[in-house]
Amino acid sequence: MSDRPPEATLWDCLRGALATKALAAVVDAGVPEALADGPRPVAELGGRPETMERLLRALASDEIFLEEEPGVFGHTDASRLLLDRSWAAFAHLFGDVFYEAVADLAADVSPPTFDRRFGADFWTWLRERPAERAIFDAAMGGSKEAKTQRLAELEWREGEVVADLGGGNGALLLDLLERRPELRGIVFDLPETVRDEAILGDRCSFVAGSFFDAVPPADAYVLSQILHDWSDEDATRILQTIRAAAPPHARLLIAESVISPGNEPQGAKWLDLLMLAVGGRERTEDDWRGLLSAGGFEPVSIEDQLLQARLARPMAVRGPEGTG
Repeated sequence: MSDRPPEATLWDCLRGALATKALAAVVDAGVPEALADGPRPVAELGGRPETMERLLRALASDEIFLEEEPGVFGHTDASRLLLDRSWAAFAHLFGDVFYEAVADLAADVSPPTFDRRFGADFWTWLRERPAERAIFDAAMGGSKEAKTQRLAELEWREGEVVADLGGGNGALLLDLLERRPELRGIVFDLPETVRDEAILGDRCSFVAGSFFDAVPPADAYVLSQILHDWSDEDATRILQTIRAAAPPHARLLIAESVISPGNEPQGAKWLDLLMLAVGGRERTEDDWRGLLSAGGFEPVSIEDQLLQARLARPMAVRGPEGTG
């Protein structure tokens, strides 16, 4: 158990929405970039100075930004992370569309609440807003180092083709190919995905399509933070689509959380509430085993942030007793 006073623990949850909104407001106003070269007074940061001061003062109390002197703010190690495009993108999303998506969550409301509030599912909403799609892809492209490092440490054969399904702008796959030059890659995503195909090079290509319809053949399939976006029914359809295209030797590599049992803190337990709003879910080890089986795969290993699976062997068909 934590040594923090119970009142402090409860207060942190109660004020969480305020912190989310404050962080998004200063990020969308360009404050992290404005402070990149050093502290500045609020009058130079845009927006209404009094409002900006109060937003930054609250964030500074949690060590996000630092009030150097009255009305003058600079960066901390935490706020400097917001200079990274992916962190800034997450701040925008959580303070804007995700904030609204979870507003209707209640114990007696069936998910997804996003569809009812916005009149469309999340992916349709993104498709109709290219600017938001670009921000989403930037967020998904972040924090790739740890994922690609684990992928790069696996055993690979010369010339293997890796298909990153729902690969967005290709950031994760390009990082993997840089670490493992013997590989070739396919970034597979919807045609409206914001990307620069010129940077893919001659070892990687972009293929447009939906993983509900068909995917290209490959030696390995990567699903990074994809299946948690979907219900078990839809996630099973995705896996079955991969199963139909995959050669017998193909392997499936899933970079996602595995919810731990008990009361240990884990970000995925909170992210699961956002998935509840948009129609997906985070999963426990038992959940993953059931999903993989339904999709035609069998697990090789299940670890937090990296699950490995292979095609399930078809069951032998036996004839009448004594003939099969």
